[in-house]
Amino acid sequence: MDANLKPLDEQVIVITGASSGIGLATAQAAAQAGAKLVLAARSEARLGEIVQAIASEGGEAIYVVADVGREDDVRRIAGAAIERFGRIDTWVNDAGVAIYGRLEEVSDADNRRLFDTNFWGVVYGSLVALPHLRQNGGALINVGSEVSDAVIPLQGMYSASKHAVLGYTDALRMELEHDGLPIHVTLVKPASINTPFIEHARNYMPEAPTFPPPVYAPDVVARAILRCAERRVREITVGGSGRMIAAIGRLAPRTTDVLMERTLYDQQKDKTGKIQSLDSLYRPTRDGLSSGPYDGHVRRTSLSTRTALSTVTRALPFIAAGAVIAAGARWNTE
Repeated sequence: MDANLKPLDEQVIVITGASSGIGLATAQAAAQAGAKLVLAARSEARLGEIVQAIASEGGEAIYVVADVGREDDVRRIAGAAIERFGRIDTWVNDAGVAIYGRLEEVSDADNRRLFDTNFWGVVYGSLVALPHLRQNGGALINVGSEVSDAVIPLQGMYSASKHAVLGYTDALRMELEHDGLPIHVTLVKPASINTPFIEHARNYMPEAPTFPPPVYAPDVVARAILRCAERRVREITVGGSGRMIAAIGRLAPRTTDVLMERTLYDQQKDKTGKIQSLDSLYRPTRDGLSSGPYDGHVRRTSLSTRTALSTVTRALPFIAAGAVIAAGARWNTE
């Protein structure tokens, strides 16, 4: 446990996008661990049901109806947390929306709406959280995506928004570290996760969207997020496929482009006709579910993610560096 990060059962955690998907899975796992929760999303009915379910299991949670693309709404989230619990220990910026379609087809209004949620929601959440986190220390966790590192076709503006989240998060981390503030900033980058993401997306394609495999369960991301609430982690890609694509993209960018062009057009289009596009870009639709409609194989664990978050594994580079320095020092004295 890092010095200024508390165990989950001693934390007050704010989670945006908490009415479905990764946000809901994280809220449920945090409640089971004993955290006090402030849950935010646009769907009041679903939030009320989620808070009631947590209370029935002995947990403590409140909700705030908020659109994270509006700064005043985000400030109300923080205000509710302070009024009820007196502090904030971890803030998770999870809310997000998606658009499937070719860049030349998607309207400016839709693109701006996506950025309001995916990028400005992270900016507002971060800036609102900072004054509260700096008082006693804590964690700021921004949810990016594997496409923060590797762009994919048909989700061009979504990819751009997650690139922006990466840049903003890295810059903010450096500024806070420079000032010596006790706030740990983490970027969590999920791969394909079986959430209602594809149902909620605005879709310009003739077919409904689907996830390119491999696909992981939302609980895999929830566990990673909560690990980052207790341990200092700079960034983590959830799912081995995301780490592999990012690595290949750095080593062979042109080859990666060709691979994406040849595979991801078809892999993102549902051929079964079972998936509906509900479109929650401007309004909440069907919420209250952490898992989505993907009916292929869903991985319940990720060995690469567990390994990356392992205390022992994370220490290995420092142990190796220390061994090299020690060997060099001994060589110089012989």
